[in-house]
Amino acid sequence: MTDETTSLSDLPLRDDLRGREPYGAPQLDVPVRLNTNENPYPPSPRLVAALGRAVADIAGDLNRYPDRDAVELRKDLADYLGHGVTAAQVWAANGSNEIIQQILQAFGGPGRTAIGFEPSYSMHPIITEVSGTRWIDAHRDADFGLEAGRAVAAIEEHRPDIVFLTSPNNPTGTSLPLEAIEAVLKVAPGMVVVDEAYAEFRREGTPSALSLLPGNPRLIVTRTMSKAFAMAGTRVGYLAADPAVIDALLLVRLPYHLSAVTQAVARTALAHQDELLSAVETLRAERDALVGWLRGEGHTVADSDANFVLFGRFADRRRVWQGILDRGVLIREVGPPEWLRVSVGTPDEMAAFRAALEASK
Repeated sequence: MTDETTSLSDLPLRDDLRGREPYGAPQLDVPVRLNTNENPYPPSPRLVAALGRAVADIAGDLNRYPDRDAVELRKDLADYLGHGVTAAQVWAANGSNEIIQQILQAFGGPGRTAIGFEPSYSMHPIITEVSGTRWIDAHRDADFGLEAGRAVAAIEEHRPDIVFLTSPNNPTGTSLPLEAIEAVLKVAPGMVVVDEAYAEFRREGTPSALSLLPGNPRLIVTRTMSKAFAMAGTRVGYLAADPAVIDALLLVRLPYHLSAVTQAVARTALAHQDELLSAVETLRAERDALVGWLRGEGHTVADSDANFVLFGRFADRRRVWQGILDRGVLIREVGPPEWLRVSVGTPDEMAAFRAALEASK
């Protein structure tokens, strides 16, 4: 025994992981947290009671492994998605991040590439590279959109094994027209993943890539219960795709990866979807009001179809971020260097944010 402390550098870590920092938004104890795009409205007492009953119902069997294929949950998710999606086309995992990881394990890996258009969800390149897949950043347009012709050109140049499209995009909030996704599907040599984590918050009339599933067996549409369903603590992400894609993911999924408790809670939430999703319209209206207010204050704001807003532009965004934090409001320092992102909260939380931003100028 010695008193010497072992550091990370002393371990035989993979070379490609050296120098990396663990991913994660700051988790600080402040009065107002608007940095992780959570739904600010907690489950009602009625739903809390239903969740408790659901867990109690399966508690007596927790000595047994759960349904490793989450069959009943997948049926419920298919019913929720509509668009003719069946349970055989749905897969679920621990958050959409595990879904992304499984896709990369099945279709990526050493000698393969994945392409994305940044700024976008920062976990796409992180999980890609950790899986041994090479990441290619093809960049978004100046207004954070993605012009179909430019996307097609990038795919034709690089011939990636996986294409990541995010709509609505995080951290910008912008949605992609179906025409751009269709153009990508026509030329992509491998899988096309459309990340729709914030789909429920889209403005009326904005279509989903779910409508493109028929006839496109290499299309994957990913979703989550963390945002609109206010179930971030449950950790359930899911996808819709051709049944053959689910067959591929079964080859890489860990056995019993979704606990019985997780499945019971998720199914209960889906059974109460009308109540949980009732806050979506309220958050949309609050988002649109926030966009208008920020623009009225002279800020540049990206059009948002999500439950957050990217705004700027700041010569020193860290100073502004810190000033807002000093007043008890935590937002996210993410995306392009001159921009900040704020999640949409309750009216009281948004009032606190506006006051903190004005005081931080």
